[in-house]
Amino acid sequence: MSKTPYLTFDLDTPGMSTGHLVVPKGDDCEAISLPVFSLNKGEGPRLLVTGGNHGNELEGPIVARRLVDWLPKVQTCGRVIIVPMLNLPAVQAWSQDSPIDGLNLNRVFPGRADGSVTERIADAVSRLLLPMADTVFDLHSFGPTWDCPPSVVTHPIGDVDLMAKTLRMAEAFKLPVTLLWEHPDTKGMFDTWVHSQGKVFVCAEFGGGTVNAEALAIYESGLRNGLIALGLVDGKAECPTFRQRKASKTLETLLSDELKSPARGIFEPRCSVLDEVSQGGLIGVIYPVDSLSADAIDIRAPTTSIVCAVKSGIHVEVNQKVAFLARPLKP
Repeated sequence: MSKTPYLTFDLDTPGMSTGHLVVPKGDDCEAISLPVFSLNKGEGPRLLVTGGNHGNELEGPIVARRLVDWLPKVQTCGRVIIVPMLNLPAVQAWSQDSPIDGLNLNRVFPGRADGSVTERIADAVSRLLLPMADTVFDLHSFGPTWDCPPSVVTHPIGDVDLMAKTLRMAEAFKLPVTLLWEHPDTKGMFDTWVHSQGKVFVCAEFGGGTVNAEALAIYESGLRNGLIALGLVDGKAECPTFRQRKASKTLETLLSDELKSPARGIFEPRCSVLDEVSQGGLIGVIYPVDSLSADAIDIRAPTTSIVCAVKSGIHVEVNQKVAFLARPLKP
């Protein structure tokens, strides 16, 4: 058995091909075969679409699998490679992190050939798939315990030209929110590695909470808009309807916009995503669970903001994030 990752088919083959990206066995598990779809229509943009980076965010794998079904009928040029379940062990366990080594795939790029299974997956993608693409769409969701509008997310990039190209690509999805997110933990992230190679990377955060038909239709529409913007398919991009509105906002969120719980308890949201709140506006309430006499604790907005994401009603620990605020991105 090979000790290096390999593809079971040739990505340069014209037309539609399917096969697997084989991640070699290690001390922790046997070899893993990740299903891969490729549609090569010659010259043009080269796109890699991935889902299932986090295994409990299933909107990505579903929309990626839908793309496999309809893309062959509409793609006009270029090459699209689709990996619906990038972190297969995590998807099977419905877990953000791998159940085998406990690692977060989105924190170990570019990976290690001699590492644990999550590092070997990142290494295989970095070596064999990423060189074949100029643009990456990584399909996430905000996770099952959050309410979040369908969004396209990128992080600040030092390269001004690449930052501008990435924002334009993100805005082309025409999802309700395009978000420039000052994230505190970008080391080893898939997008950080892709950006370091001068390539455009768009992270689609396909909402949160539960997977439902209406939401999936919005996500699929946004992905189609992205393909239209790249010139891979013909058509006119349209803003999908979200909560009876057709609009797309470009926002930024800073580290100071992360609101955290000051105590253990049950968090009750008192706002909805995309609400505009004034300074001091009520975001939610923490109810202590160990005493009925203890007062509830208000979580309030430190500045006038737009609610970007809010935790669902759930028990939270001290210093656990309960909301993200944002504001319009300045040119």
